Amino acid sequence: MRHDTADFRQLFLDDVPMMDARAPVEFSKGAFPGVVNLPLMNDIERQKVGTCYKQHGQQAAIELGHRLVTGKVKAERIEAWAAFARANPHGYIYCFRGGLRSQLVQQWLKSEAGIDYPRVTGGYKAMRHFLLETLEHAADHSNFILVGGMTGTGKTEVLARLDDSVDLEHIANHRGSSFGKRATPQPAQIDFENMLAIRLLKMQAAGARQYVLEDEARLVGRCSIPLPLYQGMQRYPLVWLEDSLESRVERILRDYVIDLCAEFVAEEGEGGFAAFSERLRQSLVNISKRLGGEGYKRLAAIMDQALAEQASSGAVDLHREWIEALLNQYYDPMYAYQRENKASRIEFAGEQNAVVEFLQARAAKDPM
Repeated sequence: MRHDTADFRQLFLDDVPMMDARAPVEFSKGAFPGVVNLPLMNDIERQKVGTCYKQHGQQAAIELGHRLVTGKVKAERIEAWAAFARANPHGYIYCFRGGLRSQLVQQWLKSEAGIDYPRVTGGYKAMRHFLLETLEHAADHSNFILVGGMTGTGKTEVLARLDDSVDLEHIANHRGSSFGKRATPQPAQIDFENMLAIRLLKMQAAGARQYVLEDEARLVGRCSIPLPLYQGMQRYPLVWLEDSLESRVERILRDYVIDLCAEFVAEEGEGGFAAFSERLRQSLVNISKRLGGEGYKRLAAIMDQALAEQASSGAVDLHREWIEALLNQYYDPMYAYQRENKASRIEFAGEQNAVVEFLQARAAKDPM
């Protein structure tokens, strides 16, 4: 039998398959990428056992758990664990603290299915603590640099061209702006933090010389950048990405109209265009106070006309008008103010190819 492990670093670096024996409600609040939830107890059973523990102590709770998970229920769960173990012979089991639940799964796999399967010592709590420490250490000791720039300059495209980038928006499944919500949901906050920490851990292991991030606000949609990293982002150096207004309008049209509409249609079928239209209108409503009453009404009317034309003919040309107006009236003044405040930290400014070349050269010359 393989031994139980506390080598959390290697588990995450190697994407080792893991079986989470916690209840579904615990799993939904936060887990690790690729992990499969195969609980010892469902949510109702866990609640009953927890109440029993508080009222009558551990032994009574254990006895109740055995009465709840028995017979056909027990056999079905053991078969699910055994199937996972056979499909993932190098995997591990864990529960919240690496205690009774994962021990019992381990014992039943051995006695009922003849499978020796190891546990993660310390369970979810210990692995989560390890990842939070990884984040905090990276924020304080790693060579970060930010990519800033006006909306639509292609900051995400710069990150995609670099091996040493950390795409916070991709991890958060959100484009970062008021219009950035995708057709599919964002991860839970804990999942976001765990995926970010694992990305940083893998970059460290690969010997990354620098870590390139987009200059983000604290919230990427509903996902909050961990405080140690966000605090660091207020002092890290920047490069400033530049592009023409025309190119920026075309990029926003592609990302926030053409591609987003396609996402909704792929997710929702016939109702996809209506859902996309509602999302676009709601995004404008979300910034209506900053636009002012008249400004909002004017842009909303242009957007409605553009959506009507898109619905009838598929043409998206009319969307350019509200996009350009929104850049001129809302986003550009805000970003110009931010650039002025961050001017002392800007190491380089230029268009996409020049910025990518600068960052690649910077990584090559910086010590590890």
